Amino acid sequence: MDLHLIGFLLWFFVVQVTTSSAHRNITTTIPALIVFGDSIMDTGNNNDIPTLLKSNFPPYGRDFPGAIPTGRFSDGKVPSDIIAESLGIAKTLPPYLGSNLKPHDLLKGVIFASGGSGYDPLTSTLLSVVSMSDQLKYFQEYLAKIKQHFGEEKVKFILEKSVFLVVSSSNDLAETYWVRSVEYDRNSYAEYLVELASEFIKELSELGAKNIGLFSGVPVGCLPAQRTLFGGFERKCYEKLNNMALHFNSKLSSSLDTLKKELPSRLIFIDVYDTLLDIIKNPTNYGFKVADKGCCGTGKIELMELCNKFTPFTCSDASTHVFFDSYHPSEKAYQIITHKLLAKYRKYLNT
Repeated sequence: MDLHLIGFLLWFFVVQVTTSSAHRNITTTIPALIVFGDSIMDTGNNNDIPTLLKSNFPPYGRDFPGAIPTGRFSDGKVPSDIIAESLGIAKTLPPYLGSNLKPHDLLKGVIFASGGSGYDPLTSTLLSVVSMSDQLKYFQEYLAKIKQHFGEEKVKFILEKSVFLVVSSSNDLAETYWVRSVEYDRNSYAEYLVELASEFIKELSELGAKNIGLFSGVPVGCLPAQRTLFGGFERKCYEKLNNMALHFNSKLSSSLDTLKKELPSRLIFIDVYDTLLDIIKNPTNYGFKVADKGCCGTGKIELMELCNKFTPFTCSDASTHVFFDSYHPSEKAYQIITHKLLAKYRKYLNT
């Protein structure tokens, strides 16, 4: 995700570029990156909470600088890190619940995302992780700390100029729906999630965030674990689940269009569904050898502690796989996804 996500970010953030014969100097008005959501963006918030949903052990992190398992659900960096580095903010971003967080660390942004979280409050309850509502409470606490250490003007600057990203829904669609299926059919549950996501955006806007990017759902039916559970002998993508994600995306995009007229924040809907699906369907076009299994263990079902137990069977090169475990993409896949996003949003660069 290095230069690749800048495409959509530059659409609604001011970036000044000056070039001289000796060098190119890039100065941005983006002081911080602040992220809410799930394991796609989590940089280690689950490490110190009482949950089984952890990844702070091998083989996770083996391609991270220093080969350190930090609690990121990947072989290396996750999108929040790569975006921050691309924008010149920081090489990595800390989890808000990290024990070594110092006041000065807050200025470049933090990650509130928690692996296993979702828009549905039941999702975080089932997995004992940080709910989306609690992430907003931590954000309020974060703003209070900024005010305490750096003053009210710094709070205002961060709220007005920073990038705010929200990435959620996968755990709701793939896991919690089965618990909720007594109350909802697939479409009505997707619409329930849209209501919750929209309310989250409203609350984030009311807290002062001005520039908010909301990610779509992904083709969760093509995750290796879902293929194993529901894809039959051939482990095909589970299309019922993909269709639910598509319905969620359609309704969420429409809801965001309405919110744009109501809220003072600048909002963008970031559709990653087709991008990831194309990589999964045509892996060799992107330099991958395997798209239906993860790198760790057998790749069919391993996740979290199972990855650790099956470390000896983990592939030697994660960059050959679209997924690192049975649920999460490899760092290389994240890089490619955002490169595609840059191409998609390039037309906004000069607006």
